[in-house]
Amino acid sequence: MAGAIRIGVGGWTFAPWRGVFYPKGLAQKRELEFASRMLTSIEINGTYYSTFKPDSWRKWRDETPDGFVFAVKASRFCTNRKVLAGAGPAVDVFLAQGLTELGPKLGPINWQLAETKKFDPADFGAFLALLPAEKDGLALRHAVEVRNPSFATPAFYDLCAKRGVAIVYAKDEKFPEIDQPTAGFAYARFMSTSEKLETGVSPAALNGYAKQARAWAGRGDVFAYFISGAKVRNPAAARALIVKLGKPA
Repeated sequence: MAGAIRIGVGGWTFAPWRGVFYPKGLAQKRELEFASRMLTSIEINGTYYSTFKPDSWRKWRDETPDGFVFAVKASRFCTNRKVLAGAGPAVDVFLAQGLTELGPKLGPINWQLAETKKFDPADFGAFLALLPAEKDGLALRHAVEVRNPSFATPAFYDLCAKRGVAIVYAKDEKFPEIDQPTAGFAYARFMSTSEKLETGVSPAALNGYAKQARAWAGRGDVFAYFISGAKVRNPAAARALIVKLGKPA
């Protein structure tokens, strides 16, 4: 059976979306409620910069509908370091802030490495060993987003496959596009929207994203986000892909 395909954007608080994606006059405190009913997932980006209290995680859980899933971007203090193997204490702090309060709405965690970080098999393998399979009785799914071409090697793919860690497919000309089946789910970040297009992407690009998503779903759940690019258009691009995927291939 095909996995579930969830499509969304990064975050939900962005002033230019007001009056474009969000209806005029919508109270800011209701933006997550609205976005979670127009999209099927959101990648929480604020966790890259700071931690949140358990009450915040419970609030996000309660404001979103059943079936909605959040991805979570891991703290930069875990990944922006010269020696990844030393990230243990930072990983513990990040995971202890309360994200398991999301319960079944907790999707994968994206551990994004810096563009300058090069592949070191021993160091990277030690980092993967720091990522637990569960927290507070809740299974965790991990994905790594690499931005240096040195990671485009079978040794990297093998390390991820042994741990069941997904490699984020980053659709951006600046970063390596790695599409390897190393986990039972797929994680994609599309970064090429255009402000000139009402839906952010061309019909041809939309068809390509839909084809990719359906192919990934053949091996498990899919989490795909429109990130960066023309950010004001990202919700429209996500909506267009959701609608496209709702039609027969």
